[in-house]
Amino acid sequence: MSAAHAGACPGADSCAPQLPAGIGALVLDFDGTVADNTYGREQALRAALRPHGVHLDAGWYRRHAGLSIHDLLTALPGGGQLPHEEIIHASRTHLLAAVHTIIPIACVVALLHAAHRDRLPCAVASGASRFLVEPGIDALGLAPLFAAVVTREDAPHGKPAPGLYLEAARRLDVPPHACLAVDDAPDGIASAHAAGMQVLTVVDGHLAPATATRQPTQSAR
Repeated sequence: MSAAHAGACPGADSCAPQLPAGIGALVLDFDGTVADNTYGREQALRAALRPHGVHLDAGWYRRHAGLSIHDLLTALPGGGQLPHEEIIHASRTHLLAAVHTIIPIACVVALLHAAHRDRLPCAVASGASRFLVEPGIDALGLAPLFAAVVTREDAPHGKPAPGLYLEAARRLDVPPHACLAVDDAPDGIASAHAAGMQVLTVVDGHLAPATATRQPTQSAR
């Protein structure tokens, strides 16, 4: 999602839908959902791959943006021969250097504040590493709103497997069917549906119901 799309919603509650009846918790993906940083993550990975002679196709990346960087490199054509840890370190260095520049996606943050006012527990369920997610949450000033932060280290399989969303529901002590999830990527949407949650996604700066577009599979890492 572009910054222009994020700016299409000024942050007023009117840009976020009413929380559905019966919802007991809100569970949010972070990258590309709370934070408008999809392009920045793409550029960081592209820069990390460039010294190895690998071009990152923008269309391919956007289709797989919900995966952790470990799983991205595994899925990348020819990625099995690359030095994964070296590339991950370089990509994370780029991202951490720019973490203070990330901006929120206004409609999602409006929904987060609405849930907080309604005293609903809120959590992050991210396929990224805690090493990146927690600094991002802090940079946006949102840490006090989350009762739990679940990251790639907290589940045996990343998205599209349901483990991250199920772990978030467990930590909030709310049944998955009573959780509302928000995710921007096909793998994340599949993950939340597989966990049994209601799911919204971000479309042109607004929230909309998400339909399952693929069957989740067990992630390799």
